[in-house]
Amino acid sequence: MKNQNEDERRFLPDTKMLSRFDGWYSRTKLFDKISRVAKKAGVKGVYAALLLYYALVNGKVPLRDKVIVVGALGYFICPTDFIPDLLGPLGYTDDITALMWALSRIWHNITPEVHERARAKLKQWFPDVDDTDLVLFK
Repeated sequence: MKNQNEDERRFLPDTKMLSRFDGWYSRTKLFDKISRVAKKAGVKGVYAALLLYYALVNGKVPLRDKVIVVGALGYFICPTDFIPDLLGPLGYTDDITALMWALSRIWHNITPEVHERARAKLKQWFPDVDDTDLVLFK
């Protein structure tokens, strides 16, 4: 039986460039981190991470954009970053900034299906979220 990283890997080209991120990024690490920090990172931060993740596994994202997504998600997962996560909500400002930057770069890959999958998953952590809370860019 395949593990989830192997299943996810089918959407990523078999390149040395992306395999360098294996130690930092995985679906399991991403969802574990979100589960731990969802309230601190906030609705928009979690939604941005989920949009990036579901765009990545969509399979239609070009390699250039996959590298951006994997880098941003890896930074979000990494416990040691520019502003330590131990500082509470302030500690997530650099993580959220990286996610939002990546999202702005690959926004053209965010399909209605990606939005729907991200919204459905988001409701596990924020069951009362309203669509007006999910506006990331104006």
